[in-house]
Amino acid sequence: MVRIGGGNRVIYFVSGAFVVIAVALFLMVGPPQLLAKSSTPDFCVRCHVMESEYESWIHTGAHRRIKCVDCHLPNENVGLHYIWKSIDGMKDVIVFYSGFPPEHITISEHGQKVLQRNCVRCHETTVAHIDTERQCWQCHRRVSHTRSGAMETL
Repeated sequence: MVRIGGGNRVIYFVSGAFVVIAVALFLMVGPPQLLAKSSTPDFCVRCHVMESEYESWIHTGAHRRIKCVDCHLPNENVGLHYIWKSIDGMKDVIVFYSGFPPEHITISEHGQKVLQRNCVRCHETTVAHIDTERQCWQCHRRVSHTRSGAMETL
């Protein structure tokens, strides 16, 4: 017996992969400076749902000097960085233009892992002697976008 639903999933997956690859190639070889421009916080805040996260980020002290992609995308490997930039970017575009953006933005499980690796990577000398398996924002609660101001520790 042939399942029709399974075939549709393959078509959707292949179509989605094609779109992600096409967008990634467009960003890399498209209009000059588009790739660099799409990595700036000013680009990210163009979606009105990101305004509160942007406002929180701009008031967080030292982290104000870094870009959204420095924390929220994998930075160990250039290829992986651009693959996830394409995947996350397309997901954001689809969610935003579908007309159903979430009222409260939350980070995915994958995003949490990426964020943790980037915290440890940037603060490597500071965290060398502590348990880096615990999520940094569990103690440094004011680093998250839901609160702004000085870091708060336990």
